[in-house]
Amino acid sequence: MPVITFANTKGGAGKTTAVLLLSTELARKGYRVTVLDADPQHWISHWHEISGTVPNLNVIDFVTTTSLPQHIAENKHNTDYFIVDLPGIRSPVLASAIGLSDHVLIPVQGCAMDARGGAHVLEMLQYLEEKAKIVIPHSVVLTRVNSMVTTRALLIVKGLLAQRNVPVLDTAIIERSAFRDIFDCGGTLHTMDPTRVSNLDKARENALCFAEEIMRKVPVRLPMPMVNQGRSLLSAA
Repeated sequence: MPVITFANTKGGAGKTTAVLLLSTELARKGYRVTVLDADPQHWISHWHEISGTVPNLNVIDFVTTTSLPQHIAENKHNTDYFIVDLPGIRSPVLASAIGLSDHVLIPVQGCAMDARGGAHVLEMLQYLEEKAKIVIPHSVVLTRVNSMVTTRALLIVKGLLAQRNVPVLDTAIIERSAFRDIFDCGGTLHTMDPTRVSNLDKARENALCFAEEIMRKVPVRLPMPMVNQGRSLLSAA
């Protein structure tokens, strides 16, 4: 049950959109996902309320520095992935969440390599490594990338970040209308009407590539179905 935290202390970086895309794609693949909503804007919780039941996905609202480890402990037996959505400001919960994380994802707008919020998170990770010898895997995910930006331009951005020893995901999150509309209409990319949302197929493909890259970085086994468990026990007998 790995813990993946999305952190950027500057608002508007596309953090909550990335949380939603990863959560729903993992749930669609059969993983049991618990989203811990520590963002005072409560966008994920609002989306969950208007969406109704989303298979394999649970959202816990009003998560604080104190309650965060408690929620993880209480739900670890029914969760394959914990995903933490932090405030888009400097907050005490940031250090607590990072300390509990198996991977930290830092959303940064594709044209803002030096975004202060992302840099603050990177500095904290570096401090933990240098002072406490605690190494927490992390990656930058480029967000809100204009669909007209060329692959060459993205490679240049990734190269510049790599020169600063900042790992960057291969998959960037493209600016798509579906990623905005989903917060208003609820549901997932796969319940949206393709006749009413432009380029929905491309949005779905982008979200899937993003989730699959995270799954490779932070793997977890799917829970064995009860039928298979029974067969395994019978075979063993």
